[in-house]
Amino acid sequence: MSMNRRTFLSTAAAVPALAIVPTGLLASGPASEAMPATFRFKVGNATVTALLDGYLDAAPQLLSEFDEANVTKSLSAAQQELMPNGIRIPVNAFLIEQGETKTLVDAGTAGLMGDTLGNVGSTLAHIGVNADQIDLIALTHMHPDHSGGIIDGSGAAVFKNAQVAVSQAEFDFWHNDAIMAATPESARGFFQIARNTVAPYADQLLLHSDEQDVADGLMTMPLPGHTPGHAGYVLQSGEEQLLFWGDLIHMTALQFSNPELTIAFDADPATTVETRQRMLDRAASDNLWVTGSHLDFPGLGRVRKTADGFGYHATPWQYGA
Repeated sequence: MSMNRRTFLSTAAAVPALAIVPTGLLASGPASEAMPATFRFKVGNATVTALLDGYLDAAPQLLSEFDEANVTKSLSAAQQELMPNGIRIPVNAFLIEQGETKTLVDAGTAGLMGDTLGNVGSTLAHIGVNADQIDLIALTHMHPDHSGGIIDGSGAAVFKNAQVAVSQAEFDFWHNDAIMAATPESARGFFQIARNTVAPYADQLLLHSDEQDVADGLMTMPLPGHTPGHAGYVLQSGEEQLLFWGDLIHMTALQFSNPELTIAFDADPATTVETRQRMLDRAASDNLWVTGSHLDFPGLGRVRKTADGFGYHATPWQYGA
């Protein structure tokens, strides 16, 4: 999937029902040709598996205050370079196995966003997990690269036995007809996508607010800005903690060193920056393990303070996890 500001704004225009993303947002080369990508690690007594749904290519011009020299410098420092289609961004989901309970944090895109994405379902099958075994889906928010994977092409529930946890503020935003009507027509399709993804789970919704336990050892953490009800989840097992922070960061190589940079699809840029600064500072100060939906796969690491911002240190391989 290749994305720039213009194609982003036209993504959902006049798209009914399941709202398949237009060709302007699609990537070149199917990710499904690759082997399923997983990364398993332990958090106390819990086992967490990172699942790569796929990737999209985003133009750096999607960032606020785009400065080509700064982008090039930051990418070079991260030993990366600007690709012809932009900056490659992974889309990650995470499986938590704790006792007999299986929780999926976000679920990828299924068929909503092109053929470089949509691999969470097949990757779960590859590691021997059936969709009917999932007990809880913990959504960080209701953008299609997070909630799209919970329904199939006909709009039916994929995870028939699962509750779906999402913040009350997030649910209310996407189901507000007045807000939808006031939104530019080119973006209204996102409201329909969000509604479609949770509709089959109407009797299985777990709507949360503030900090709330949604499963044994799993607590919500409001992280507003990217969307009104964007939320993270904190996994506690024994003495160990892991923060799933959703879309706090979109571009690993750029936004740690430049945390003031927002992206075109941040609903409230000022709140996004405030939340990011606060959480990066906390993660660094408390030496937290963090995971992110768009951190370079497997999306697990720690945050460090630097002279001019923050740095990200990916985790080494955990042997025997």
